[in-house]
Amino acid sequence: MNRFEGKVGMVTGASRGIGLAVARRLIDEGAKVVITARKPDALAAAVEQLGGEEHAIAVPGNAADTTHQGEAVRTAIERFGSLDLLVNNTGINPAYGPLMKLDLDMARKIMDTNVVAALSWVQQSHAAWMGEHGGAIVNIGSVAGLRAAPGIAFYGASKAALIHLTEELAVELGPAIRVNAVAPAVVKTDFAKALYEGREEKAARGYAMKRLGVPGDIAGAVAHLLSEDAAWTTGVTMVLDGGATLVDGSAISG
Repeated sequence: MNRFEGKVGMVTGASRGIGLAVARRLIDEGAKVVITARKPDALAAAVEQLGGEEHAIAVPGNAADTTHQGEAVRTAIERFGSLDLLVNNTGINPAYGPLMKLDLDMARKIMDTNVVAALSWVQQSHAAWMGEHGGAIVNIGSVAGLRAAPGIAFYGASKAALIHLTEELAVELGPAIRVNAVAPAVVKTDFAKALYEGREEKAARGYAMKRLGVPGDIAGAVAHLLSEDAAWTTGVTMVLDGGATLVDGSAISG
C-alpha cells in the first residue's frame, strides 16, 4: 500500500517504541517523516533505521518547548514541502503511587507534557500548514484515560484530558482536519517496562488475546486513522487493548 505517497508526517517521541513504529509504518506506505525526541544520538540511530534522511529527518528537543515545536514544523515544510500528518506520541509518567502523595509540581509537568504540549503541536501545525491545506492528526492516549488506573492515576487523568481534547479539536478543525486518538493498554516498550518486566505472563493473563501489545499493533491502527480509509472518522478514540478492558480492568495498570 502507498496510502501516504506524497504526504509528510510529524511523529513526536519517535526515537523508539510506539513512535518509531508509527514512523516506520508511515514511511513504508510512502510518507516522508520528521521525528522528534529529546536525545540526539537516539534520534540519529532511529533515522538510520528508517532508511536515512531521504525518508526521515530528526529534530531533537523537548516536546513541550514551543521553540522546538516551531523548528520541527518549519523543518518538515522546508525539507519535505508540507505537513499533512501529525502524531502526538510524546508522553511522560514519572510518578507511581497514590494521588494523596503525588507531588503537585510533578502533576503539572505531566499535564504540560501530555496535554498542553499536544495542543501546542496542533496549533503550530495548523498555523504553518494544516489550517490552509488540511490534514490528519492522531493523539496517543491510553486506556488509563478511560477508567480508574490505580498507581498511575494522574497519568490516566492526563490521558483522559487528551482524549477529550481530541474530541474538541475534531469539532473545531473539521471538516478539513480530522483528529482522532488511540488508547493502548500495556505495550512492550521501555516506557511501560515497570508494568510488566519480570512478570509478563502474569500481566498478560487478564487480556482476552493473552499477550501484551507490541508497537506494531499501535502503528497499524494509527496509520488507518491517518489514512483516507478513515476519511469519515473524526473525534474517535480507538481502544487497542487486546481485550483487557473486557476481561480485567486491573490490566490497565499492570
